[in-house]
Parts: sequence; C-alpha cells; structure tokens
Amino acid sequence: MPPIDQALAGEIACVDLETTGGNALRDRVIEAGIVLLSGGRVVEEYSTLVNPGVRIPWAIQQFTGITEDMVADAPPFAAVCDGLLKRLEGRLFVAHNARFDYGFLRGEFRRLGRAFRAPVLCTVRLSRALTPLQRGHNLDAVMERYGIRCAARHRALGDAQVLAELLRIARERWQADELDAIVARLLQAPRLPPQLDAGLVDELPEGPGVYLLHGEGDALLYVGKAKNIQARVLAHFAADARSRRELELSRLVRRVDWFETAGEFGALILEARLIKERRPLLNRRLRASPSLWTIRLGDDADGPRATIEELDPESDAGGGFGVFRSRGDAGNALTGIVRNQELCARRLGLEAGSGSCIGWQLGRCRGACVGREPAAVHALRARMALARLKRRDWPFAGRIGILERDWRGVEEIHVFDRWCYQGSARGGNELAELECRRGDFDQDIYRILLRVLERPAPGLQVVELEQR
Repeated sequence: MPPIDQALAGEIACVDLETTGGNALRDRVIEAGIVLLSGGRVVEEYSTLVNPGVRIPWAIQQFTGITEDMVADAPPFAAVCDGLLKRLEGRLFVAHNARFDYGFLRGEFRRLGRAFRAPVLCTVRLSRALTPLQRGHNLDAVMERYGIRCAARHRALGDAQVLAELLRIARERWQADELDAIVARLLQAPRLPPQLDAGLVDELPEGPGVYLLHGEGDALLYVGKAKNIQARVLAHFAADARSRRELELSRLVRRVDWFETAGEFGALILEARLIKERRPLLNRRLRASPSLWTIRLGDDADGPRATIEELDPESDAGGGFGVFRSRGDAGNALTGIVRNQELCARRLGLEAGSGSCIGWQLGRCRGACVGREPAAVHALRARMALARLKRRDWPFAGRIGILERDWRGVEEIHVFDRWCYQGSARGGNELAELECRRGDFDQDIYRILLRVLERPAPGLQVVELEQR
C-alpha cells in the first residue's frame, strides 16, 4: 500500500451542495454537506439545510427529496456562511463537477459582499485521469466501479461521504508518486489575462450555455455560446489564440458572466437573442437587422420577373422566397441561383435592354432570351430553383415546445408559435405565463429551429402544447 503521508494527505474538504437549479446567478443553495479530512482521515462531518428564500422547483424536490416544508424553518445562507468559511478556509476544495459547487458557493458569498477562494479538485476529472479507459464518470458510475455505498444519495452529506471514500480508495490503489503527479496536474490553473480574477477558472461551468465578456465601464464586448463554457472561455485566452479578435478580447476583458442552459439548443437560442438585444461590440454574426428582405416572382407576359422587396415576416409569412438581412444579401442569393441554374437574367428582369443576356454570351444561360428555351420551361425552372429558399409552412396545429434536460435531470422547455420564439420555462407556472406572450419572428432562430426539426438531436423532444 502506498505511504499514507504523501498523496492527498493534506487538509481537505469534500463538499456537496443541493440547489434550486443549475444556474449559480439565479438559483440558490438548499443544503450543504462537508466531510473534512486531515492526513487521509475523517475529522468532521457537517451538514445543514438552507432556506433559499425562493421556491424549490418540483423537479428538484423529487430529485433531492428536499421539500419546501423541510427548508421553511432552516437558516438562510447568511446565517450559515461563517460556519462554512471556518470549515473550508485553508483546505483543498474537493467536489464532483466541482465548478458547480464551487461556483454556487462563491456566488452565495459574493451576494453577501464576502470573498471565498480555494484550490479546487474535481473528482470527475480525477476519475477520468485515474481510469481513462473506463466509460462513465458521474457519481453513480464511480460508486458502482469501486463498490461505494451511499445511504443518502442526492443529499449533500451522503454525496460528500462518497467523495471522501473515493479519495481513500485512490490512496490505497495508486502509488503515491503517481497519484501526486495526477493531482498536481489537475490543480494547475490555466492562465488568464492578468486583469481577471484567477478564481474564475474554478467557477466556469463545464456544461452548455452562453458567456458574456465585459470590458471597462461594463461595456459588453462579446457574447458566445458553448457546449463547455469553461473550455470555450479559456480558449479565448490560450497562448496559441493569435487571431486579432482574441488578442483584442484578452486586452480589453475585465469581467466574465455566463448563463447555463439545459443543452446546446437552449444555448443557441439564448446567444441569438442576447446578441440582438445587447449588441456586443465585437460580435458580427446574429446581429439584428433594421429590416428583412425577400425575393418575389411577379407574373409578366414574357415570364416571371424577380424583384427584391422588404418583408414583413408576420403578415406576409409565405409570399416571398427566402428571408435576408439586407437587400444586398438577397441580391447575391438571386444572382447565385441564376448563375448556378443557368437561368436568364434578362427574362427575370435583372438585365435591361433587348436581345440575348450576358449569361447566354458566356454560355451560362439555356437561351430563354433568344427563343432556345421555351418561356414556360424557363418559368418553371425559375420557380423550382427559388422554391428551396421559401420559408417552410408551420407543420404543427399550434404551439410547440422543444424539451431539454440538464445533467441533474432538470427540464427546460423552449416554446414556439409559427416559427416565433415565445420564451423558455422550467416549470408549469413559467410555461403558463408564456401562453399570452407575443413572439417575434427572428430569421436566425427560425434557422436553428428548422435544423432541429429536420434533424432532431439526441436528448431533444418536440412536445405539441395545444391543438387548433
């Protein structure tokens, strides 16, 4: 057996929190459990319920077994923060999905005007490093792998006790020098721009969501979405990030915020909305357009004529071909279709004059302008070519929801009505509030939703909310 006084033999706090949800900015702690280790031995176990001051979603009550009645007489976080700090300060902070627990604690302390920072070891990452060939590193998989029992799964102290047992097993089964090297590597913090708090690395969640980079005066510099918020944010500041935008962000950034989502679909929707609403300085994609444009085909004696017109996406849902940010974008799309499909620009009204079009002279037109191609055939080909741009008909009887679940099993449903996004909800009351909300058509969200409906991603479920 490896010597007990080497690997993971210092002062350690194994921590688990139960919360009202997965967003450290919005949700609150409802239970804290801590197991303190010194020299590899358990020296104290501590747990407390916490009154969050907000409702506990029904899904969380089912998941944890913690009801609103149980926390009604519990102390608020302000009353337990001194006891938590006393136990945590000067110790290695160990947790499963450590960014979650560490980020929530830092957020709760920050709301009280107090600072907390500690070195952090994530046991998910430790499990992957110890057994890289094994699949599954959530707490249930780890318990099964090592035969660890838990009398109170999904309760804070019970899960913290599992972590303490995992560290004991790791000390027994791995050589101290090997374990020391793994832990030292996992504790190495990536480098951030010097003006950012180094503790940010241990707060950034490793799940999907949207992040916001702020500069001086709280100016919003950039909004981005990520499957892994931590990895994506750190990539902006990596030593090999040499693009002009990344260098500018590293120089200007002063603060990082984020919103966690249940999955990537929610992150895509939120990113598109935030960029349009807040207009970050360094974003170019997904910006709001003052007007939308479409291509129309009008009837004429010589065949259909193509025009580019401004679009009202709600009152004129199906009258045009395509939705574009600008007249120029619509013109480029039309020009590309004419060229690729060998259509006649003169017949479509895109070239003035008489005789053959330029495309015919260059061998890019089948001759509708000189009588080589029948006008009816050319008209049919033009409509078929443009039909691929046409906005799809709404394929449902009424409103729908796209349902996602996060790693805790908490559900988030994104509601749409005739391609218009109405909002997202995490419970029955929130969902009911969306019934009367008017959604606006957004071309980027339309494309995101259309991709999901055409090629459903794993973990997403389409729910029809009403019949008409």
